[in-house]
Formats: sequence, C-alpha cells, structure tokens
Amino acid sequence: MSEKYVPVELRRLVVARANNCCEYCRAQAPYSSDPFTIDHIIPFILGGLTIAGNLAFCCYGCNQCKGIRIFAADPVTGLSTRLFHPRQQIWEEHFAWNEDFTMMIGLTATGSDTIEVLQLNRSVLVNLRRILYAVGEHQPTGLV
Repeated sequence: MSEKYVPVELRRLVVARANNCCEYCRAQAPYSSDPFTIDHIIPFILGGLTIAGNLAFCCYGCNQCKGIRIFAADPVTGLSTRLFHPRQQIWEEHFAWNEDFTMMIGLTATGSDTIEVLQLNRSVLVNLRRILYAVGEHQPTGLV
C-alpha cells in the first residue's frame, strides 16, 4: 500500500496491537490530553509504506516531536543513532522507568536519543504518569 491514508481496518489493527498506548512514551489514549494518531515509523515522505510493519500508534506530542526523523545525533558520541522502531525493537531493551515510574530512562543510545528527540519526559507526561501510578492505572515494566 503506497498511500499515506491509513484504512480503517489497518488503523484498528495498529491501535489494538499497541493496547491503546503510545508506542513511544507509553501514554494511555483514554487518559491523555493529546489526541492519538498513526505514525509512519519510516515517514511516508522518506519512502515509508502504509503497511502494518511501518505503523505505530502514537500520541500527538510524540508524533510532532519525531516529525520525519528516523535518526538523531547522539549527544555523547556525536554519531548518528537510529530512533526507536517499535516494529523492529523491543521497548524494554532500550527504555526503563526511574524509581517512581515518572521518567523514562534510556538504556541504549537508541533509547537515550529517542527520549531526547521525542521529549518522552515532557512535563505533561511526567505529571500524568505520577497521577495514574498513584491510582493504579500506570503499570510500567522495566524498572531500573
């Protein structure tokens, strides 16, 4: 499928596969102040296809921060690092939570650079995580 439009059935598959959570910041759609969208992991403008293997469910904030980027310059090494790819990589191998489950921590260059570029610890997300954890709705895995 070469068009940018995501058909309804494909959209449903992407949302269900993500368990109604942003595949980058792990925000839950029902509790988010941001609308959610379907992200072309490899952007359409860069040749990314509108197929299940190139689509991720994501919040508006992550989608806007990511834009058309698939790489970032690592601040430590200066080398180009590929951003997290939810279809090809395992979230827990690149990210973890701090002790109070409010901040994401990068475990790899990919994780750290994705946190920086997508601003995965935006204040609105940190505050939402704190509240949801307190009422038992934010149940993270990957504690450091």
